[in-house]
Amino acid sequence: MSEMMFDRITLIGIGLIGSSLARIIRRESLAGELVISTRRQETLTRAEELDLGDRYVADAAEAVKDADLVIISVPVGSSGSVAERIAGTLKPGAIVTDVGSTKASVLAQMQPHMPATVHFIPGHPLAGTEKSGPDAGFADLFQNRWCILTPPEGTDAQAIERLGAFWRACGSNIDTMDPLHHDMVLAMVSHLPHIIAYNIVGTADDLQTVTKSEVIKYSASGFRDFTRLAASDPTMWRDVCLHNKDAILEMLSRFSEDLASLQRAIRWGDGDKLFDLFTRTRDVRRSIIEAGQEIDTPDFGRSAAKPADRR
Repeated sequence: MSEMMFDRITLIGIGLIGSSLARIIRRESLAGELVISTRRQETLTRAEELDLGDRYVADAAEAVKDADLVIISVPVGSSGSVAERIAGTLKPGAIVTDVGSTKASVLAQMQPHMPATVHFIPGHPLAGTEKSGPDAGFADLFQNRWCILTPPEGTDAQAIERLGAFWRACGSNIDTMDPLHHDMVLAMVSHLPHIIAYNIVGTADDLQTVTKSEVIKYSASGFRDFTRLAASDPTMWRDVCLHNKDAILEMLSRFSEDLASLQRAIRWGDGDKLFDLFTRTRDVRRSIIEAGQEIDTPDFGRSAAKPADRR
């Protein structure tokens, strides 16, 4: 068990990430008091039924009063409105962070509302599953996963270290990045794969020559794994596309060029080019396993690893 790191932590948003944080904070006793806030009363009630916190407050402005750490876990498109609501009641010296998958947009939305008396440090834990809601969380979600911090220039070094120590206590490895660089990296490793998955599953659904029953019946193959990604929260991924548009469009353009090259190789029977591509991509898979970001077991590690989707 870790030692208490903050007298009071407030979680705004209690979906997969927020509820997982609540569970690890409670398990490791990282806070003297844990306050949970979300706008939907039924979600707040469910969080209380699950005993995720110590207090449950619908009003975000009320929930952040006297909090030493405020973690905002909402779709990135809502970041600015949340920041505006809580700005007037934040405790001087408090650390305010988020868990959104796009960082330049979050900075642009939130920073104008942040008082000069608080430490605003955007963050992004690269962890998740296709599930959502307070029931979906589990305490080991962040174990051996990266959390990227994107502090604005001039942020207090001690505050950055304190937030990093919190995420390490949750099991994460810490890195820092420029927000724009973060968004470009995540557009490749997370956003593009999800967009491709949504598109492939949508294409299969639209096909008139293959019935839905056949798609489901024979989905114990590559298609099944695309459906897992495509089952992710629609609101979150809509906002990701809208708020990381430039980087995603750049990656889509590169992907389209590579796909056209692959198409030509198949059309002209260029076996050497196909073999070279498939060999290189298998090496990438091996590198991910060696880096500890996946398990080298049959069925893509699903039988041994609960988290199915690393965002």
